[in-house]
Amino acid sequence: QVQLVESGGGLVQPGGSLRLSCAASGSIFSINAMYWYRRAPGKARELVAAITRGGSTNYVDSVKGRFTISRDNAKNTVYLQMNSLKPEDTAVYYCKATVIAISEASADYWGQGTQVTVSS
Repeated sequence: QVQLVESGGGLVQPGGSLRLSCAASGSIFSINAMYWYRRAPGKARELVAAITRGGSTNYVDSVKGRFTISRDNAKNTVYLQMNSLKPEDTAVYYCKATVIAISEASADYWGQGTQVTVSS
């Protein structure tokens, strides 16, 4: 079994910063792509950023230049550094990982989500 646990959410003022972490654990052989999604109140889930095992990244236009996704393959952990936060970044943030588990086929696993609130 594979588990993803997020941390780092909270309340921050506009213009502030937060760093989210998501650590994968369990019967992991390797992890391919890792992702951060978010769901704002009343809106559909949105892909925020993605990173391949080799470190190639992609971002939704609304966060380009403000958010940075990174990963530590040795720790099976993905990060999302969020700077210059805006009220419209308020959402529950979820990580996802495409994992090749030991003795299993590749599958996607999700974290439980962490709340980010940007408000003065």
